[in-house]
Amino acid sequence: MNQTMHDKLMNVSVATLATALFKRGLRNQVIQGVHPVQPKGRNMVGPAFTLRYIPAREDRNQLSEFRNPQHPQRVAVETCPAGNVMVIDSRKDPRAASAGDILVTRLMVRGVAGVVTDGGFRDAATIGTLDIAAYHTRPSSPTNLTLHEALDLNVPIGCGDVAVFPDDIIVGDDDCVIVIPAHIAGEVADEAVEMTAYEDFVLEKVKAGTPVIGLYPKTQPQFDEEFRQWRLRGGR
Repeated sequence: MNQTMHDKLMNVSVATLATALFKRGLRNQVIQGVHPVQPKGRNMVGPAFTLRYIPAREDRNQLSEFRNPQHPQRVAVETCPAGNVMVIDSRKDPRAASAGDILVTRLMVRGVAGVVTDGGFRDAATIGTLDIAAYHTRPSSPTNLTLHEALDLNVPIGCGDVAVFPDDIIVGDDDCVIVIPAHIAGEVADEAVEMTAYEDFVLEKVKAGTPVIGLYPKTQPQFDEEFRQWRLRGGR
């Protein structure tokens, strides 16, 4: 992902991106059930680096497993590239934690853009204070070993009922998280910037008392020139 695309996606909402994807026939791209651990007031943007969990089996998942230097969860934390978003398939099960504050702090220090799970985080209150975007379903205290086994890194996964492929572009805002297929991310970013400009114009008009019919969506040609002048005044 180049810097230009990144900057564009930093300034558009997940809702706008969802509409742009819907225009392309993609209806199921918003990861369901995940929320910011703590709103950051800025977007999370980066290519997906994935981690897949399967149901834990007792003979394979004792605390001693964390001593293994090749444990997939630990390896994922140490190899997720800076600028990427770690996306975790926890099978929509927050009864055991996908990670805790120490591992998420390590991701932050390594420059990872964010972390998303359809499970839960332990130490969520501390994670919320960190300078890294984090999304989960709810806080969870038990270690992941009690219910989940980390198995695969950077493979296709499901997270919150959405297919996520490595290097798909992940965007999160203070509402939710969306997955943009990598091969159309550039065109979607361009369209979302244009949509955002018009939506900002519409919001100003609505606040000033203009009815939405004919304005949103724009079906009355009188708004073409008004929007053009608005963009010139605002450098949009």
